[in-house]
This record gives sequence, C-alpha cells and structure tokens, in this order.
Amino acid sequence: MSVIKLKPVLMLTVLVAAVIAQTANAKEAFPSTYKAIPSADILIQNATILTGTGARLEDTDILLKEGKIVAIGQDLTTDKATKIDAQGRWVTPGLIDVHSHLGVYASPGLTAHSDGNEMVAPSTPNVWAEHAIWPQDPGFSRALAGGVTSMQILPGSANLFGGRGVTVKNVYAISYQAMKFPAAPQGLKMACGENPKRVYGGKKQAPMTRMGNVAGYRQNWAQAQEYQQSLDEYAEQIEKGGEEAEKAKRPKRDLKLETLVGVLRGEIKVHMHCYRADEMLTILDLSKEFDYKISTFHHAVEAYKIADELAEAGVCGALWADWWGFKAEAYDGIQENIAMVDRPEGSCAIVHSDSSEGIQRLNQEAAKAMSRGNRAGMKIAPERAIQWLTSNPAKSLGIEDQTGSLVVGKMADVVIWNQNPFSVYAHAEQVFIDGALLYDRGNPALQPVSDFELGQLLGEKK
Repeated sequence: MSVIKLKPVLMLTVLVAAVIAQTANAKEAFPSTYKAIPSADILIQNATILTGTGARLEDTDILLKEGKIVAIGQDLTTDKATKIDAQGRWVTPGLIDVHSHLGVYASPGLTAHSDGNEMVAPSTPNVWAEHAIWPQDPGFSRALAGGVTSMQILPGSANLFGGRGVTVKNVYAISYQAMKFPAAPQGLKMACGENPKRVYGGKKQAPMTRMGNVAGYRQNWAQAQEYQQSLDEYAEQIEKGGEEAEKAKRPKRDLKLETLVGVLRGEIKVHMHCYRADEMLTILDLSKEFDYKISTFHHAVEAYKIADELAEAGVCGALWADWWGFKAEAYDGIQENIAMVDRPEGSCAIVHSDSSEGIQRLNQEAAKAMSRGNRAGMKIAPERAIQWLTSNPAKSLGIEDQTGSLVVGKMADVVIWNQNPFSVYAHAEQVFIDGALLYDRGNPALQPVSDFELGQLLGEKK
C-alpha cells in the first residue's frame, strides 16, 4: 500500500477540515441532491453565438449532448441529435443572477412569505437562506422565461452579517436541495451603510452609526480568528497523537463563528451590500486587516469612483443599470456605472436584479447599461456586455469552471433568443438547463407553472 505524504500546511488544513466535520457530526450539511434532467442530443444550427468569453460567432452551430456542450463550429453534423435551425436568432449562455431573493421573499408578497431577514441581532451569520426557500415561488418560472438558468439566493440586508446565501439552478423541484448548484461555494451576505444602523438604531441598540457598523464587523472577525486558532490548535494536538491527543479538548461548536471561519479559510464567498465608494474602501481595508477576500460588492452605486481599485483587488461589482436616489447613500448614482466598472483590466462588472421583476428582464437592464456606455464613447459590443450576465456572475459565485460561458465541456445552460438579446424587442424563445429544454415560448406544455399556481388555475376553472 502506498503512503501519500502531505506538506505540513496542507496536512493541517486537512486535519482542521476533519475536526470541523467531526464537530458537525456530518460530512456536509443539507447536501445538494441536484440531478440533471435527462436530455436528448440537440444541435442548434446557423446561429449568432455570444460565447460569454468575449467572442461573437456568426452562422455557427453548437452541439449539446448528455447535458454538456460537446462541440461549437460551422457545419457540424450528427445523426442522432434533434436539429434546431436558429438562422437569424442569437444564442447565449444561460443568464446568472448573483443577487436574488426568490423563494425567501416569495410571491405573492405576504407576511407569511417574508423569510429573508432575521432581524433579531446585527450579526446572524448562523442562518442560511436555503432553509427558507419555497421552491413553489412562481418567480422561478418567470425568471426562467427571461433566460435565467442559475441564481444566488441571499438573505436580506438588515444585518451586518445577514447569513449564508446559496446558488441554485433554476429547475422545478420539490425541495431546495434538488435545486442546489452542485459543488457551488456558499456565500456570506454582509451589509454596510444605512440599513443596519437604521434597523438597530431604531431599537436603541448598536449599531446606530457607521462607526458602530465597522466596530461590529471588527469584533466579529476578531472572535472568528480566535475560534479559528482554537480549531487549529486542537487539530495540531490530535496530529501529535499520544498524550497530547488524549488531553485535547474539542472546541465548543459555534454556528456563527463557523460561518466566519469558512470565510477566513476561503471556503465561503463574501457578498457585500454597499453603496458608497468611501465605505467600500473601508471594507477593503477591513478585509486586509483580517485577511479575508471579498468576492463582490452588491448595488455599489458609487463603484464608478473606485473602478480601478476594485479591479486591482479582484472584486466584482454587481450593479443596477439605473436604480438610484431612493435613499441618501444611493443618491450619487450615474447610468454609466456598469460600463465604467467594466473598463479597467481585470474588471468584473455584473448586472444583478435584487428584484422578482428585474430578474425577468436582465438582458434589458444590461442593454440600458450598454447604451449609456456607448453614448459615453466606450464602444461596448454585445459580446462584451453578455459577460455582465454570464461569465462574470459565474466568477463571482465560484462556478465559472462549470457554467457561464459556451465552452466545450461545460454545462449546457443555453438560451436561444429571437434576435440580439440587447434589443428592446428581444425575448428568450428556448431555455436549456444541462441540455434539457425547460422553457419554450412556442410550446404551452413547456411553460410550466408551480404547484401553487396550478391549484389556483384549477380553482378558477371551476
């Protein structure tokens, strides 16, 4: 039997992971049970293809087989595939929304469906959005009709630490586990600015100010570092074996700190609600102090002021095309924000929704941002702008090796549009997830409704 020798640092990492798993008494909590829907081979022919990698291919074919993209080129041939003539139509990767509350603020908008904000304390990293997702939310099917094949479901922004987010595939399912994107990292929702200080200041408790916000972050990260150290020390004692291992005391499990340690170890991605440029710079400094990585600033109305700094730090900006002015910190917005964040080398600009309505027309939101950028002389082509909806969101969520671009070997998450998706007249005609046709505008049988809606519709017929 061969023996594999690990480097000391790697060995410690493995041991700590084992300690956490042992403490949790499970290898993985609430694991994904997602399984791709069986699909026939599909050959889409003669399309204009936006690959999501910055390329535009004219009169090109794409072959989908066993849930994957297996070939892209001209004059592809196959005997078994169902052929779709896409002459005059455009093909893109499935759209990805990095900021959604579908399922946790489900439709219809009732108090009973308000499950996105655990407003009992400013720090609740122990809660998980997935535990509140209602798979029957009709919003999922509406998003599918808009070409959205994956999304991140996040908690709300009332708290400094709002809890864990989850990435799902936009498929019909009974449980959220059956929607969970396989092997996608979890996210941690954080918020800066007005929301936490308004919610808790109104209760006459901290944080009441932006000073209190930052103090709250720092205290929690300091506690997380101490918890991480205790886990590391326990793992080291176990590694030594003998008397040291016998004396070792397992750290008491802390679900809040467990999430934060996941961030410190690079296993959970930080998604931070933040509007003002000065606050984003403060948070970047904070991440350096406690040695963690920010994946994405969300909303980021003033991101255009620090586009270079965001690109240098490798932080994405998930932005609206033109939402602004609805509160003081959202006042200094410009419609060129997305285009300007997209300019620097290494940038990562994203169009997001934060809306059950906006998610239905992400392509139109991107079109508005592209138009404003072009008017400002930035010359943004469709093959560039599509990355705001596909490959950049995939990068933000840590799933870019599986989806977000039309590349051989990746998931066959594909949308056929009736024309240029950035036209005001564009709509998604057919939407494939893992090669399975889940939505077809021309086929009522492939315009599914949720069980909740089905019951209502049957009731109306009576």
